[in-house]
Amino acid sequence: MYSKEFLISLYRTLYSIRHFETECIKLYRQGLIRGYFHPYLGEEGIASGVCAALADRDYITSTHRGHGHCLARGAKFKGMVAELLGKKTGYNSGFGGSMHIAELEKGNLGANAIVGGNIAMGVGAALGVSIRGEDRVAAVFTTDGATNNGAFAESLNLAAAWDLPAIIVIENNQYAVSTSIDEATRETELYKRGRGFGVESYRVDGNNPFEVYEKAKESVAKCRQGKGPILIEGVTYRHAGHHVNDPGTYMPEDKVKYYKEEKDPVKHVRQYMIDEADISENDIDVLEQEIEQEMEEAVEFAQESPEVSVEEFKELIEDY
Repeated sequence: MYSKEFLISLYRTLYSIRHFETECIKLYRQGLIRGYFHPYLGEEGIASGVCAALADRDYITSTHRGHGHCLARGAKFKGMVAELLGKKTGYNSGFGGSMHIAELEKGNLGANAIVGGNIAMGVGAALGVSIRGEDRVAAVFTTDGATNNGAFAESLNLAAAWDLPAIIVIENNQYAVSTSIDEATRETELYKRGRGFGVESYRVDGNNPFEVYEKAKESVAKCRQGKGPILIEGVTYRHAGHHVNDPGTYMPEDKVKYYKEEKDPVKHVRQYMIDEADISENDIDVLEQEIEQEMEEAVEFAQESPEVSVEEFKELIEDY
């Protein structure tokens, strides 16, 4: 049985991600967000469950579909929306945009638009922890598509060889853009790849935040005891196409409907709170309204914030 405090915190994270993504899609449609936008809708249970098991001192690295990871790690709406809109008040002064948000104060070492590009970064962070003798772990969020990338195998092998405190989290949403998992690999149970490197590996229901949390908590404890790395595959499903402009017509309609109606992580935790924790629907409604108000204020803040000038962008490039 989970405490009311834990459940409310977990649901706040889940609903914050869901509402953030939903509202930012509207901003994208208005032309206020440039470039691509990859929603995390339907996958919220993984980031929420894993980050709930981490301590403030721990690290994460994220992917091109990283808004959920950032929010689950403690990022606030104002800095997030401003960053997506390319404003100076964003977490990275508007230079990171949707796919490159970092917040070092929260241990978020950054999202990465290159598929698999963040895996070595996360393992490198774990190596640093090991060298310095710190009590930290690094949670590395990656994707089913990235497991076919050489960086995945190389990084996992080094993490295993050096017993690093890294938790490799595969978010298996069953598609790499529009290529289904069974078209990309013969072995679709991706957690088994870890076993080939001698890594303790598990498969969980990524749409059940409680199952994700329990396995992540267990994995964090093992990493702190020097028994890392650990690999966790969370099986989930996108609620739509790869990005906002992808109609997702390659996704079977009945499967999308099933995951939306029967496997939605936000609905799952909401119902659990009502049925098992004696938290009223009214209390949940109030919490959702608070989150919606925070998002409304964040959008207003971002829209009123100054944009990055061309001169400032040139100065940044010249510094490198």
